[in-house]
Amino acid sequence: MKEKALDRRSFLKVGSLVGGGLLLNFSWLSAKAVKNEVTGQNEFLEFNAFVKITPDNVIQIMSPNPEGGQNVKTSMPMIVADELDADWSQVVVQQADLDTKHYTRQFIGGSQAIRQGWTVLRTAGATARQMLKEAAAQKWQVPVSEVTTEKGMLMHSKSGKKATYGEMATAASALPVLQDVKLKDRSDFHIIGTPVKNVEGKNIVTGKPLFGIDTIKEGMKIAMIVHPPAFGLKLKSYDVASVKKLKGIIDVFDIKVFNEDYERTFFDTTTFNEVVAIVGEDTWSVMKAKKALKVSWEPFESHSYNRNMFGRKSSVTVPAGLESTSESMAQMTGLVSKPANVKRQDGDVEKAFENASKIVEAKYSAPFLAHNCMEPMNFFADVREDKIEMIGPLQKPELTEQALSARLGVPLEKIDFKMTRLGGGYGRRSYAHWAIEAALISQKVKAPVKLVYSREDDMTAGVYRSTYYAKYQAALDSNNNLIGFKVNMGGNPESPIHENRFPAGAVSNYLAEDWEIPSNITTGSFRAPRSNFNAAAEQSFLDEVAEAAGKDPIDFRLDLLEKAKSNPVGQRNDYDADRFAGVLKLLKEKTKSSQLKYPGVSAYFCHNTYAAMVVDMEIQDGSPVVNKVICAMDCGLIINPDGAKNLAEGGIVDALGNALFGKLTFNNGATDQQNFDQYRMIRMNEAPKAIEVYFVENDFEPTGMGEPTFPPVFAAVANSLYRATGKRFYHQPFMSQLS
Repeated sequence: MKEKALDRRSFLKVGSLVGGGLLLNFSWLSAKAVKNEVTGQNEFLEFNAFVKITPDNVIQIMSPNPEGGQNVKTSMPMIVADELDADWSQVVVQQADLDTKHYTRQFIGGSQAIRQGWTVLRTAGATARQMLKEAAAQKWQVPVSEVTTEKGMLMHSKSGKKATYGEMATAASALPVLQDVKLKDRSDFHIIGTPVKNVEGKNIVTGKPLFGIDTIKEGMKIAMIVHPPAFGLKLKSYDVASVKKLKGIIDVFDIKVFNEDYERTFFDTTTFNEVVAIVGEDTWSVMKAKKALKVSWEPFESHSYNRNMFGRKSSVTVPAGLESTSESMAQMTGLVSKPANVKRQDGDVEKAFENASKIVEAKYSAPFLAHNCMEPMNFFADVREDKIEMIGPLQKPELTEQALSARLGVPLEKIDFKMTRLGGGYGRRSYAHWAIEAALISQKVKAPVKLVYSREDDMTAGVYRSTYYAKYQAALDSNNNLIGFKVNMGGNPESPIHENRFPAGAVSNYLAEDWEIPSNITTGSFRAPRSNFNAAAEQSFLDEVAEAAGKDPIDFRLDLLEKAKSNPVGQRNDYDADRFAGVLKLLKEKTKSSQLKYPGVSAYFCHNTYAAMVVDMEIQDGSPVVNKVICAMDCGLIINPDGAKNLAEGGIVDALGNALFGKLTFNNGATDQQNFDQYRMIRMNEAPKAIEVYFVENDFEPTGMGEPTFPPVFAAVANSLYRATGKRFYHQPFMSQLS
């Protein structure tokens, strides 16, 4: 990469110096090009994905989505650059700001960025390339069909003429914008499918200010919040005098995140709607004041709020009370053995179990989990009469901007969101109540403010992964064929069930039931939501059923998938049995020559991607040692092999840590864990000694990579531990069963 970066302001300066240039913008939804005229002030319209080319041959490609380590800031521009036929070494990548007028789905979530942006990004590059070819053809007086491109050069082989893209940029900008351009054949890709280093790699390792927490502005104040110490409590009173006179303290006041009559949308989740804000000149002064502030709390009554989940409106009731993990676990243990809400039923399940020669049964549980992003929650806000400037890490900035607009009663046009790199997310930064808190604090003190959560703030007032419980039952006939399957599962407060996923469709008699426990503990998206438990329980159970049937665990799954392919049961099966079998076959091939001691198998489909896993572990001096992990994936076409492998490896290590150690418990509404001395995270020496990642080669369009490697790891760990210890592991975290 060129050792320079052009922010929007510096790019405009370049444009005003050299004049001319080409700018193409593309609607995320229509994938149609829209030309912008370069005005005397060099003001540009900005759409979701666009190409800028200056006469001195600077090629700038915008990356529209937030970057949180999933590498989209590299892979999305790679797609544009390939269709543009650019020389990657001449490309400057720039993070786009939030623009709710012209951008859509500027999200991190659902592992959908590449999948949903694939055609649009390709069209952006292809349209720019074709317009450059048209300009060259006109200047050289040759047929456009004779003009070729290669690595940022335009060429006409018959005359020997050639030019850089920059030399034709001004002429191209005067042409009518082309529609419905032809995209490349995949065989012509020269950037897509090749290993490309992260465009931010050098900045990351050299400590450049990329993250929201790095934001420093002139006149900026520091703010922190004080929230109730337990779920089920609300603010009663606080003594301003106890801290207001402390050195460095500017103000102390309470704020309400959302108004009572506000209709909350999908990600307008807030742990505590009313908190106390402390504002000061520096972090240390505010931290001391936070500890000194005298606050009284009281139990809240059961209450409701209105919610609009992408058009599905409902009233959400928040129950009163101070919950404890031991009580909710006892309640869940009873619920899995009672009839529940039927989500799917195929065949005659009860008859199948009555006629069974063998029945296998197991129960599984998983605790609440905290996200624990390495970068604490933070946001910069400068709320003025004429403009609101917001800077920080968000997964859903467009939706947060809409919520802020509603809360402050100002039009979207007055709000400017700048996206910074996320120091961790996977759901936690989808629920950005702290951004609204920062804006309300800035509005109150009439100054720019950076709000920062402490680690204790985030762990004790987080948005957690729900706690779950499940009961599985399988019926085998005298020939050890699986003839019946039951699953009853639920959670506090949500059910994790995916009733139409494997092995649904592969068993003639199948029953899926679920239930939920109302709770005032705030939960939400956590890497591969719901799938992370569903896969853990289901794939652990299938391993036990395979053993009861006397079959190899991979072959057992392949047999079921063959039935789902040749004679599927039901019409609502979410997966492609052939592609699912493909990752298991690849996994089997790659494990043949590996010297594995205690291989644990697992496979799962989620976020449009198939992942199969073998984890090989053993116990040494009472501690688990992961010798090797072998992963096979089908995520369609690979954009960047290095980035894809890195993302798979990260998901594997993340899942290993959560499977072995992750656990958050509550006592009378308060978390028992408040910081890393109590909440166990995986450590460097506990990472696998080796990870091998393989991809199925096919012609499918690319799908998700950020989440699909995460869910199958849990069961692979449990199944490997079983082979190493002779004991089944049903309850997470698994270290609690080893100690």
